[in-house]
Amino acid sequence: MMKISVITAVYNRSDTIRVAIESVLAQREVNLEYIVVDGNSTDGTADVVTNYGNRITKSIREADNGIYDALNKGIAAATGDVIGFLHADDWFADEDVLRRVADGLVDPRFDGVYGDLDYVDAESPERVRRKWVSGEYEVTKFRRGWMPPHPTVYLRRSCYDRFGVFNDHMKTAADYELLVRMMVKHQISMRYVPQVMVKMRMGGASNASIRNRMNANADDRLAWTSNGLPPPWGLRLTKPLRKLPQFLR
Repeated sequence: MMKISVITAVYNRSDTIRVAIESVLAQREVNLEYIVVDGNSTDGTADVVTNYGNRITKSIREADNGIYDALNKGIAAATGDVIGFLHADDWFADEDVLRRVADGLVDPRFDGVYGDLDYVDAESPERVRRKWVSGEYEVTKFRRGWMPPHPTVYLRRSCYDRFGVFNDHMKTAADYELLVRMMVKHQISMRYVPQVMVKMRMGGASNASIRNRMNANADDRLAWTSNGLPPPWGLRLTKPLRKLPQFLR
């Protein structure tokens, strides 16, 4: 049975980490490896993680150089056939998310899968603020500002073995750079799962403010040039504009 490794990187999220962990452990009909990487939290997060004992397969607690360094540590520790990520502020939309991931990768022609994501209000998580409906995959969409929501992306570990892990020098665009490298430069084969996979609280590092969003857009250009690819024309506009329909659904 295909083993799926889920990695959660966390730092000082004692108020949300329990929900993330519970949603992972509630997954049904899956061969699961769960790895939590804690960057030496000081707010009680470590106590929450410790309380789950060996239900968390591997727990790494040490200083890191940010979230992408922590995720790379998780990838290095993972032994699954497939690797994905659930951030400490997020949770799986239902108990069958990983089963659908496994079903989507039964066909060996596919290197990975992705799905849809709901942004929810940080104070009232039952309230959906944005709906990110990804749509079917075409590599040309990347040049028009498209990308799949990274928290829904699951790749075979062979992709990381062949093409590398996160470039943690890319700041908030490291997930975008990884997807450009995998899906555009190396054109891995991706399958769309047309269902909401993850609930994400509003206020992440790249979208917490207009200034953060503009900084992230500048890094997005580097995601292309660092891979020897010409940046799409108007990327600073097309990428944010692609998000507008998320507010209208």
